[in-house]
Amino acid sequence: MAVTTEIAPNIYRISIFAQRGNLQFNHSPVKDDEPLLFHTGLRGMHAEIREAVSKLINLSELRHISFSHFESDECGSLYEWLAAAPGADVICSQVGALVSVNDFIGRESRALADGQTFATGKYRLRYCQTPHLPHGWDAGVLFEETQKTLLCSDLFHQIGDVEPLTSADVVGRSHQAMKEYQAGVLADYVPYTPLTSQNLKKLADLEPKTLAIMHGSSFTVTAPAHSMTSMSCFEMPSAGRSSNNNRRNGTAMN
Repeated sequence: MAVTTEIAPNIYRISIFAQRGNLQFNHSPVKDDEPLLFHTGLRGMHAEIREAVSKLINLSELRHISFSHFESDECGSLYEWLAAAPGADVICSQVGALVSVNDFIGRESRALADGQTFATGKYRLRYCQTPHLPHGWDAGVLFEETQKTLLCSDLFHQIGDVEPLTSADVVGRSHQAMKEYQAGVLADYVPYTPLTSQNLKKLADLEPKTLAIMHGSSFTVTAPAHSMTSMSCFEMPSAGRSSNNNRRNGTAMN
C-alpha cells in the first residue's frame, strides 16, 4: 500500500514498503503548474504509485519526469509514465542521455548540464551532477531552490519501515545500513572515490532544508551543511587497497 506524505509545501513522498527487502521505495511528485515526478519506481510497483500520484495531479498533465541514474527503481516504469503523460519530458544527466536513456525511450531526453535550472511554475529546480554519488557514472540530483528541498535519491539510504519525515540522525541509520550491506551481495553500494567529498560539499553548500530520500525517512534539516558533510558512513579510505573480504566485513568503513 502506498503512503503519501507532504514533506514540504507541494512536495510529496509516496512510499511503498517492500517487506522482502525490508526497504521503503519513495517517489517524489512536485505539484505545480508543470508537475514533476522524481523517480518513476519499479514496474512492479507502478499501479500503486500511479494511483497515489493521480490523487495529487492529473496524470495527463505531468510535465517532467526525472531520476538520479539509470536503475530499475529510479526509472523502471518510465515507459508506463510516458504512456500516461505523453507530453512529459524526461530529465536526466548528459551522460545518462548519451549512454542509456535516449536509446531506452527511443527519443531525445532533456539532458541537463551541471547547475542548469528549469522552472515548474513557482518552483525552480537545479540539476546537480554527482558522478558515482550515490552510484553510477550518470548520477545527479535535483535541488528545488525556492524551498531548498534536495531530491537526493539513494543518499542517506535507510532500511526498515520507518517514519515518513524525521529530524533524527539519518546519517547514523545510513551508516548502519551500509555496514549491513557491506556483508552481502549489496556491498560497495555507495563507492568512495576522490570525487565523493567534493560532491558532498557541493550539495552541502546548497544548505537544503529538507532531504527527500529515496529509501527511508525524509529529513527535516536543522544543520544542513553538517548533515551533508558528516556522511562518514560512505567514507571508505582504504577501499581499493584492502581486500574484498575486509570490505565485506566492514573493516574498511569508518
